[in-house]
Amino acid sequence: MTGALEGIKILDLSRVLAGPYCTMILGDLGAEVIKVESPGGSDETRKWGPPFRNDVSAYYLSANRNKKAITVDLKTEEGVAIIKQLAAESDVIVSNFKTGTMERFGLGYDTLSHINPRIVFCSITGFGETGPDRDVPGYDFIIQAMSGLMSITGTKESGPQKSGVAIVDVLTGLYACIGIQAALLERVSSGKGQKLDISLYDTAVSALINIGSNYLMNEKVPTALGNAHANIVPYQTFQTADGEMVLAVGNDHQFKALCAVLGTPEYAEDEFYRTNPKRVENRETLVPLLQQVLLTEKTVHWQALCREHKIPAGPIQTMQDVVNDPQLQSRNMFIEHDHPTAGKIKMIGSPLKLSRTPVKVKRHPPNPGEHNDEILGRYTTQQTTNL
Repeated sequence: MTGALEGIKILDLSRVLAGPYCTMILGDLGAEVIKVESPGGSDETRKWGPPFRNDVSAYYLSANRNKKAITVDLKTEEGVAIIKQLAAESDVIVSNFKTGTMERFGLGYDTLSHINPRIVFCSITGFGETGPDRDVPGYDFIIQAMSGLMSITGTKESGPQKSGVAIVDVLTGLYACIGIQAALLERVSSGKGQKLDISLYDTAVSALINIGSNYLMNEKVPTALGNAHANIVPYQTFQTADGEMVLAVGNDHQFKALCAVLGTPEYAEDEFYRTNPKRVENRETLVPLLQQVLLTEKTVHWQALCREHKIPAGPIQTMQDVVNDPQLQSRNMFIEHDHPTAGKIKMIGSPLKLSRTPVKVKRHPPNPGEHNDEILGRYTTQQTTNL
């Protein structure tokens, strides 16, 4: 079986997370991905740690499997000529240099699309290639702050908080992946490539979803609710006799079932709590009532009852719990692969489960320039000077 994107060639000039995450997904789906770095390796995540294993960082391993790696000096004429030759043979090029950098190298979309009119050129930047902030460098943490995400994360006591992972980078990588595949599909009918201008800032604002929509409707500035939900109650963490758990009661039927499980069926008929809008309005009185009951039993007790009565609930698991979760193990969400430097490594698997073209891990995250001989050996200065 071949991958869904078998035959698609990706030239990856990105680094850190958003771009590499995008190209890793494309590689997981079967595309040939060539990772381009400066001589010695210029992806900063190679040095981000600990943890390291034989000088290979866990961070780098997280977003770079299923790729080949070459090193090219883009500050030289020969290096630029090699990229042009590779672009002439590629379907997609991904970069996350600051706005204008690719053009200064002589590798902008206008130049590469003249060489290869079918090229899909994906530019990932902090603020996009238009607008007053187009030249401002953008990083996930800064974008989380500016986009409003941090203002609604945390509590009044904690103040604004970032997400535990670089969520804007991850989402930007996903948007880039979606856009690239859409452009490849459109190319089938038009025969032409196009440019994608993907911005971390745009992505973060799009991730505001219902919170952003709430403000656009009522112009009330949202505040951080901790683990509570702005539009649904009860939908938050609760203390139990031995820890914490999450209840995510999404409709009135589920609330009625929860009240029965808690031994408080009268709450489901109370005019102040019977409907979700009323529960949101009266959360300050309802939540303490529910909390008082939940403190009487351990988490495992409530979890069993919630599952039995189809009430959405879940324990708060640590990474150790997650890795040992039988459900995730059955879904192959943790995999092992051999690495020439780090030895046997463990990686998070792909959530993409395709029936005919399943995701395969064919290649370990490559060392800098690992495939120079295989790939660059085909090109000489003489071959590339005409581009």
